[in-house]
Amino acid sequence: MKRREVVKGALMAGSLAVLGLPQAQAQEAGAFVKAKREVPRTTPGKIDVVEFFWYGCPHCFHFEPALNEWIKKLPSDVHFMKVPVRWPSNRVNFEGHQKLYFTLEALGKMPAAHAKVFDAMHKDKNPLANDAQIFDFAVSIGINREEFANMYKSFAVSTKCAKATGLMEAYGPDGVPTLGIDGKFMTSASIAGTEENALRVADLLIKRARQG
Repeated sequence: MKRREVVKGALMAGSLAVLGLPQAQAQEAGAFVKAKREVPRTTPGKIDVVEFFWYGCPHCFHFEPALNEWIKKLPSDVHFMKVPVRWPSNRVNFEGHQKLYFTLEALGKMPAAHAKVFDAMHKDKNPLANDAQIFDFAVSIGINREEFANMYKSFAVSTKCAKATGLMEAYGPDGVPTLGIDGKFMTSASIAGTEENALRVADLLIKRARQG
């Protein structure tokens, strides 16, 4: 898919040195794109970092271990959140997977259930293609079917889904997984070259946001 303007500028030499990036990798590791439109911070004094993802995406599944380790090391002034994407589609159940995420979150089943969804789709080859399959999955991991269904269909979950879709549309990622930084920039393995580079670029953009 077409990306917006890719910025492959020279990053600050000092920042590169801190991250241990060889100068030869500076160009590749400095890849990021501008958000479609700037998004206000959700919390004063906190730098927002967003991972746009989809449960059915194999790249998102494989990115999880490295991302989780990176999240553990984020500074206290960074607010990290996951945002399940929802693109128009007649073939993919983006809406159901988005509702699944926020239902599990609302029921206090995260982060353990998050990993179980990925495993179901990528290890067990369960597409979670409709509500019945999603409800069956919830029961399989020990959640009461009625409790899950009520939350899944609730106004609270619908509101969270609408906000997530609005945030996705504001940033405008072309694919997943994509990291959004401070409401202004995005990076990913496809943009920065590798998953490792994407996380390094995210670190640099966080530093840049902190410096104003």
